Formats: sequence, C-alpha cells, structure tokens
Amino acid sequence: MAEGTNYLTETRGLKSWLFTVDHKRIGVMYFWSIMTALFLGGVFAMLVRIELLTPRQTIMSAETYNRMFTLHGAVMVFLVLIPSIAATLGNFVLPLMLGAKDVAFPRLNLASYWIYVAGALFGLYSMIAGGIETGWTFYTPYSTSAGGGVTPMVLAAFILGFSSIFTGINFIATIHKLRAPGLTWFKMPLFVWGMYATSIIQVLATPILGITLILLLMERMFQIGIFDARLGGDPLLFQHFFWFYSHPVVYIMILPGMAIMSEVIPVFSRKTIFGYKAIAFSSIAIAVVGFFVWGHHMFVSGQSPLAGAIFSFLTFLVAIPSAIKVFNWLATMYKGSISLEAPMLYAISFLLLFAIGGLTGLFLGSIATDVHLHDTYFVVAHFHFVMFGGTVIAFLAGIHYWWPKMFGRMYSEKWARVSAVLVFVGFNLTFIPQFIMGSRGMPRRYYNYLPQFQPMHVASTIGSWVLGLGFLIMAGYLFASLRKPYDAPSNPWGGATLEWETASPPITHNFETTPAVTHGPYDYAALRSDA
Repeated sequence: MAEGTNYLTETRGLKSWLFTVDHKRIGVMYFWSIMTALFLGGVFAMLVRIELLTPRQTIMSAETYNRMFTLHGAVMVFLVLIPSIAATLGNFVLPLMLGAKDVAFPRLNLASYWIYVAGALFGLYSMIAGGIETGWTFYTPYSTSAGGGVTPMVLAAFILGFSSIFTGINFIATIHKLRAPGLTWFKMPLFVWGMYATSIIQVLATPILGITLILLLMERMFQIGIFDARLGGDPLLFQHFFWFYSHPVVYIMILPGMAIMSEVIPVFSRKTIFGYKAIAFSSIAIAVVGFFVWGHHMFVSGQSPLAGAIFSFLTFLVAIPSAIKVFNWLATMYKGSISLEAPMLYAISFLLLFAIGGLTGLFLGSIATDVHLHDTYFVVAHFHFVMFGGTVIAFLAGIHYWWPKMFGRMYSEKWARVSAVLVFVGFNLTFIPQFIMGSRGMPRRYYNYLPQFQPMHVASTIGSWVLGLGFLIMAGYLFASLRKPYDAPSNPWGGATLEWETASPPITHNFETTPAVTHGPYDYAALRSDA
C-alpha cells in the first residue's frame, strides 16, 4: 500500500493523533497505553515473585511487599484486563466488522480514551502519595483507615469507570444503528455478539462500582458511618457492593476473550462455526446470570446457609453457557483443517487454560471446599487461570490475528510460535504449584511462609521468568515488524468477515463504498466463490 493512503499515514503529527476521532487510531492509542500498563503490572508481579523465593525477607520489606502486590492487582485489573480487548480490539475491529465508517459517537470515543489516561495517572500517583496496601479490592475497614495513597487509587478506579461506561454506550449504539445493508443480527460475527453482551454489563454494572467507591471516599473523609462498625456501619456491606459489580466485571474481561475465540477458531479450522446461535445467546445468558452470583465470594462471611446454597447453585448455573461455548469451539475444530499459526496456538492455549480455570472454579463454588480453600493460593491460581489464561491469552490471540490489519505488516511466524510456547509453559509452571500450595493451606498474600512451601514458590518464580521471556520475545518481533514496509495482504488468514474486505491497514473511512453483506460471517464456501 502506498504511503499516505491509510489511517496511519493520511495525517501526520502528534496533534493529529491526540485529537483524532478515528476509531482505529483510538484503538491503537489504547493498545500502546494498555501495553505500557501490562509492562508495569508485570514488573510488579516479578518483584513479588522474587521476594517469595525465600521464606523470609529476600529483596523488600513487608510493607513494600504489600504495596507491590496491591499495585500489581490494581494495575492489571483496572488498567489492563477490563479495557484490553474491548477498548483496543473492540474499537479497531467492531466498526469494520459492521461495515461502518466509525463508531456512533466518535467524540465520546476520544473522551473515553482520555478519561482512561487520566484515571491511569491518578492510579500511578498513588505510588508517590504514600502507597496502597489494601489489595486491589479495597476491603473495609482497612481501606477506610490506611494511608493517603488509597484516596487517589480509589479515585482512579472511579474515573476509569466512566471510560468503561462511555465505551459500552458507544458500542451498543453502533451495533444497533450502523450495521451495513444485509447485516442482520444473525449474520453478525460472534465477536460483535460478545462485545454487545460486554457493553450491556459495562453500562449496567459499572455505576454500582462508582457509587461504592464514592461511599468509600466519603467514609474516609467524613466518617459518616456507612462501613465503619464503630459508627453504626457494616464493613461487609462494602463487600456486597463491590462484588455485585466485580463479579459481572469478570465477564467484562472474559466475554471479549471468548468473542475472539469465536473468530480465530473457525478461520484456522477452515470450518463454519458450530452452533452459531447457541454461542450468541450464551453470551447474553452470561451477561444476565453473572449479576446474581456475587455472594460466592462471601461464603465465609457469615451469610445465611440459605443464601450460601442459592449462590452456590447460581455459580454452577453460570458455568453452563461458558461450557456451551467451549463444546461448540471443540466441535468446530473436530475434523477441521487446523492450521497452527500463532493466533491458533493462543486459541488452543486458551481452551486448555480456561478449562482448568473453570473446573477449579467448581471447587470454589462448592461451600464445603471453599471453606478450606478460601483466601489460599488456590484462589490466586484459579483467578489467574481465568483472567490471564482467559483474557490475556485471548488478547494475544486477537493481537496476532488482527496485527496485519491494524498495522499492515506481517510478524515473524517462527518467533511468534516460540513465544506462544514459552508463554504457555511459563504460565503453567508459575501457577500450577500454587494450586498445590493452596490445597495444602498456604494463605495468599503472606510475606513470610513455612519452609515446606519454598520448593513450590521457587518453581513458581522460575515459571514467571519463563513467562517474562516469552513476552520479551513477543515485543521483539512485533516491534521488528513495524520497521518493515507494508507487506500484509488484505486477507492473510482467509477470513470471511467484513474487516478482511478492507485494505491492510484500512483507509481512514474504512471502506471505499458501503459494503453489502451477501453471506454469513463464517461462510468460507461463499468467500471462495466470490474470489
């Protein structure tokens, strides 16, 4: 593609990026911002793992350790996991998949990005405002009495919520109003269905977090007795509010990852997706049922046996639509002509890791076993298998899948496969020992531990180094690809969705003419006949 004819080069200069309303440029800015946050969160995680090499102090004090794991959790959840797929790939790909020129509200889209940046800066400011030691959940009563760094971090999470809400509103309006002619609801790619379900949760659940955080700030500043038992408040009320948002937010993180799987797996299996409607409706089912399972985080909080039984039942119930997706993806792969390029390697990794995360969640959804496993390293491992093994691995699959479309360059497939293997091996070596430690009673977040757990902590730390090496190699070949001339064809993987009908990278307004949809998103036979 000639210089000056795509969205990357049509207008130049920093100002043209900072004030752009082009959804593709906004998606790219989100991408680099989130990658920066991922690097910081990874550094904090590495420091925590190095400290845990020995049962006593290794490289930092107990106070610094508390701050490191809190920063790791807060940065990864609020700055990486929640916005990663929706804000980056959703912004870039969703209008292209719909045959639209942009999102419904381009200026609101730009505002959502700058709100994200403002929230990130407030969060990082907490590091120099006294630090934060509460954990990323900000549990009371600790968060109402801890040091000054809690206030800017809580304010950061509050600000970031507006970015999430604005993005959700934009996507819902875009999906309803800007679909290309012929693109009916059941001809939409499943990525769009996943983003639609995610947006519903963003719009409905995020205000609950905002109210909760404002109440926490008021409690800290004015001691009005909402969560403070000395003033007639209830510290458990914070947990109910927080998890009523934060369990749906798990699906804000994982539903977009599932949506990516529904694009990558059929393309690299060369088969029409199995059970299109079942996968589409399961996304909506997850969005709905996910609002009613928050109490399984509080089985040991003293809630009534009846409430515990209901929440346990709902926890098992919400696993059903997720299982529907997994079985349909496997059925899609069955007897398919599977091609093991990097996106498919990450997709297979997702299936394995998310399955482990989901199955270990059944132990935590059962009251009897949760009493033993609650607040142990088993929970840490389960959470990371779902969030990293689900969201981050799917994000990597999506980045590799759409990288040629986003930047017009092909990366080194050989190094991409090496990196995918290292990430998979390193991740399992990091977190499988934590399942064992947790089942044997090792509490999470402890600075010191019994010497009997040291071999598993050492294995976990070595695994984190292997995982880090995989990411360093990934950064190397992706950056190297950006130095090459544009060499990506418009449809390098043979996809049938609309974004592959544009140039790589796309022009500013996406399509030369408004596309008309004449076949389904996974109709490869129609694609071959058109060619």
